Amino acid sequence: MSGGVDSSVAAALLLERGVDVTGVTLKLWGGHSDSGCCSVSDVEDARRVAAQLGIPHYVFNFTDDFSDQVVDPYVNAYAAGHTPNPCVECNRSIKFGRLLDRAQVLGFDFVATGHHARVASRGGRYVLERGADRAKDQSYVLYMLTQRELARTVFPVGELTKSDVREHARRLGLRTATKPESMDVCFVKKGARVEFLAARTEMTPGSIIDTSGAEVGAHHGVAAFTVGQRRGLGVASGERRYVVDIDSVNATVTLGTKQDLLRRDVALRGLTFVDTRPEGASLLAQVRAHGDVADARLCDDVVHFGTPQPRVARGQVVALYDGDVLVGGGIAA
Repeated sequence: MSGGVDSSVAAALLLERGVDVTGVTLKLWGGHSDSGCCSVSDVEDARRVAAQLGIPHYVFNFTDDFSDQVVDPYVNAYAAGHTPNPCVECNRSIKFGRLLDRAQVLGFDFVATGHHARVASRGGRYVLERGADRAKDQSYVLYMLTQRELARTVFPVGELTKSDVREHARRLGLRTATKPESMDVCFVKKGARVEFLAARTEMTPGSIIDTSGAEVGAHHGVAAFTVGQRRGLGVASGERRYVVDIDSVNATVTLGTKQDLLRRDVALRGLTFVDTRPEGASLLAQVRAHGDVADARLCDDVVHFGTPQPRVARGQVVALYDGDVLVGGGIAA
């Protein structure tokens, strides 16, 4: 229970089905935070909702694991010129790693969360489908789940739209019914990513060049940039430019046109699959949490797009689908 409306309603729905429910909130971040599931107010919201529902509530302190497995890799990735997705790593190592393991030790049958996704069983095997509300679907950040995790995972709000979830919370009088969603990295203050990184890693000044190699500006550290970025480049230009490459070794950022961003394929690392590997099959690839999909095929560890797509920043997830069914995915290498 993160303190948001989705996990609040997830607990309520399970209670209505006669399930024995215990609420758990994860203490993940000991530093400053003004958003997400890492603030003191969110823990208090979760506690009070659990009290209203009449279920036990506990706080598990996973701050050390979170720092080691989510925050440190986030900082290191940006320092290397990559663009990490900390929500994915939190799901992988904390919610469906550390928490799932503890739940098993404590004798719980399932872990339920407020994610907008659906688990179904077909022929004795589990599949992960998009949430019913396509605009809120979160299957992308769950691409790493396999048969092991899905066998013990429940997504009670996956069949509901966001408006349905809020209406259910209002009907029950839950304090989270109108609580706004957090869209930022939970452990970084809004708009303070560069400051957060600068306090934790060395920011080496370097050059900004164009695709011809000509120097067009300077920067204070590659961690301030991501591939595809258009704003905040600090370079005067009559034409629209984008970051098309980041070289952390030489502290160089390359700018180009939108056409320069286009690629036919992307190599992946850490490929995982919900069930079987779909070698060569026609798939749909999604490269952003709520982005559009593109026709693609997977051959070895490379995704080949049907038509050129904007370059995927190293560190970003490429999730693969067969219609609305998540097949698996990996991280852009």
